[in-house]
Amino acid sequence: MIYTTTINNVQIQTGDILCLTFHDDVSEHPVNHWRLLGLIIPGEVDHVAIYIGPGGRCVESAYRGVYEFDLGGDLWIPKKMYKYRGRFQDDFVGAAYPLEGRGLSETESYAIREGVAAYCLAQVGKPYNINFLNPDADEAFYCSQLAYKAYLLHGIDLNTNYGVPHIIGSQRIVFPNEIWEGCPHQRAHRETSS
Repeated sequence: MIYTTTINNVQIQTGDILCLTFHDDVSEHPVNHWRLLGLIIPGEVDHVAIYIGPGGRCVESAYRGVYEFDLGGDLWIPKKMYKYRGRFQDDFVGAAYPLEGRGLSETESYAIREGVAAYCLAQVGKPYNINFLNPDADEAFYCSQLAYKAYLLHGIDLNTNYGVPHIIGSQRIVFPNEIWEGCPHQRAHRETSS
């Protein structure tokens, strides 16, 4: 089944990728290692999650592994999702649409969206992949690797070999920002996401 919803006035469907940036206000958590990690990840987007549906149901991979969470409405409010997502404080940048502009029929798009959702749900409970240089691992996942692997099964490669110029071998890493930059996307209005 394919579901449609809106987050901060951005329309999303099953399989679309939520693009996030670690929260700018670290006063609540002075030692916010996720924010520090975000500072070294290149680009505006430092984390992604995949919309599954229905409602606000999503899958993401973070420090505690792959898990499901629910937005609990149509606004991205990190504090509201605290019990599901832990100490994450991030802002919703917008949604990336990996299928847009590919000339797919409605039937093809539907099948891919269902496949992406099924793949992500099948990974729930697996650990976090700290080996960013191994995006082809199947036993553990980092956030953008999960989206990459889900789409790669359908012939869509989200790894643009973006990398970090001064880090040898970093082209193998699938960075969250390269999903944002490499796909058609829609930006959210920041003022509604606090």
